[in-house]
Amino acid sequence: MESTNDEIRELSLLEQIETDPDVNQSTLATQLGVAVGTVNWHLKRLIAKGAVKVSRAERKKLRYIITPEGLALRARLAIDYVERSFSVYRRTRQRVKDHVKDIRRAGFDRVRIVGSGDVADICKLTCLEQGIAVVNDKSAPSLVLDGYKVRLEGLND
Repeated sequence: MESTNDEIRELSLLEQIETDPDVNQSTLATQLGVAVGTVNWHLKRLIAKGAVKVSRAERKKLRYIITPEGLALRARLAIDYVERSFSVYRRTRQRVKDHVKDIRRAGFDRVRIVGSGDVADICKLTCLEQGIAVVNDKSAPSLVLDGYKVRLEGLND
């Protein structure tokens, strides 16, 4: 099974190629934030899968064409990505709701969020929806983010 990063890169490559079939590997690498060799490796995989065909547009210029198989792969990868994203969203919300119960039981009505990004945004919205104020006070209990994990600290200090 492919790793999530590989799938996301392949989805991004297919989307970029669909938008601009004349895009070069250097531009793709810059857009994805990876090395040209990584783009080349993914393109070779997509070609081997029959998702992309290559034709020569000019002497040194290649044109990438997404096949019907590539369109189907792009759709599947997009659906998988959305499903994974919603799963992370639901799990994070439930975890935060569980922590909010513990926060309330301990007599608090506020929390500090340690971390940033999408997971922090989910935590903040969930807390606010649950009537818990989000503060930047170190004496408040903290929801500490570690990747997609959320742990509660500071209730028994």
